[in-house]
Amino acid sequence: MKIVGAAVPGRGIKVLSESETWNAADYYDKAPVGGKCKFVPASGAASRMFKDMFAGLDKLETGEDLPADAPGAKLAARIKDFAFYSPDVFGEPADTADYRKKALAALLREPGLGYGSKPKGVLKFHRYTNEVRTAMAEHLVEAADYMRGADGVCNLVFTISPEHQSLFEAALAEVKDKFEARYGVKYNITFTYQDKATDTIAVDMENEPFRTESGELLFRPAGHGALIYNLNKVDEELVSIKNIDNVAHEKLLPTTSLYKKVLMGEALKLRDRIFDYLRRLDREFSPALCDEIEAFLDKELCVKMPAAASFEARVEALLAKLNRPIRVCGMVRNEGEPGGGPYIIEGGDGSTSLQVLESVQIPKDDPKAMAAMSGATHFNPVDLVCLLKDYKGGRFDLLKRVDADAGFMSSKSYQGRELKALEMPGLWNGAMSDWNTLFVEVPVETFNPVKVVLDLLRPAHQA
Repeated sequence: MKIVGAAVPGRGIKVLSESETWNAADYYDKAPVGGKCKFVPASGAASRMFKDMFAGLDKLETGEDLPADAPGAKLAARIKDFAFYSPDVFGEPADTADYRKKALAALLREPGLGYGSKPKGVLKFHRYTNEVRTAMAEHLVEAADYMRGADGVCNLVFTISPEHQSLFEAALAEVKDKFEARYGVKYNITFTYQDKATDTIAVDMENEPFRTESGELLFRPAGHGALIYNLNKVDEELVSIKNIDNVAHEKLLPTTSLYKKVLMGEALKLRDRIFDYLRRLDREFSPALCDEIEAFLDKELCVKMPAAASFEARVEALLAKLNRPIRVCGMVRNEGEPGGGPYIIEGGDGSTSLQVLESVQIPKDDPKAMAAMSGATHFNPVDLVCLLKDYKGGRFDLLKRVDADAGFMSSKSYQGRELKALEMPGLWNGAMSDWNTLFVEVPVETFNPVKVVLDLLRPAHQA
């Protein structure tokens, strides 16, 4: 990547005042839209979430104990604070190695909860006075608050693995009727699979093909980037995207809902301004209008256009830049959490744009790129809004707007064993490279991922 600089407040990240925040939320409530949908990447088992627990159980089963500060020991000590705790499964806690082994085995394996091989979406995340909710259930609650249509229908798409569909259907059946009655909505739920043809082979830490205990080669889903195929099939115009594990206890719903509405409102405001420019270009070509559009692209989207060979080429280039899918990404001030960062990069056509890059995509031998990385103030918590239709009502072909060269290697695990995986351009990274992009600051309270099971002990996940 040819990095121009980090996107920061004042250049690349829009920071809203209180009045602008409420104005954006109000705009969302009133602006017309051709259908809306909540899109939740939820495929894959929660292997990384329990990696430390598998390691702890392995150690306990050799006769060793765990130090008090080990993740497995912390989990056993606070087992009653987890929503998945029940005395029937875990018994009464005790400060012994035997109990720690029992607790970890009951959590990870069958008989027991078997969470070590289940997807995050069906795991019990939050406890309430009269119920316990899975991550999937919390997404249904969120949808009822900010994604219902005028007809009271909430459209949700969960991307899952085929082998997990029965688990998701069972988790949905437990709450669907109850939530529809409670929140006065109807849920239209679609389960979609990541195309197996996009899977890539995994390797071990010595870069040899990774084999399972039965000796079979391990193929893995090629990251969220493969989901661009699934997103390309969504019929609705407005799509809200948030990872399955980024949910919070309902006590934080007012903040979560407000800023999701803010992102959607900012997206619709951007759409309406871009559509106005496109319709004006349909009627007139003037240097003054081109100047106005170039100034807008530079100020709002950090798109600097290279000099054109002719006036006609200039108009054609502006049309191409304007008539693209739109994404508005929430950006959180970086307080040490993992996540892709916002940058301004220069593309192959000489124009600049806003992009979300993972740290592995930053060229470490480029002093300018490293300076940009050290100067970055925000990261992307995978909280974004997309608009998928053009100004004439047609659908964009999202597959034509992927940067196929933006793939990367990532560190993963399989049943507690480390591996390396090849990922396609991330859904909010290279897969959306050729989109009109706006970054908007959102508060850290909207970002509550559960990357490891102990994250469920954070205040956002406790009653």
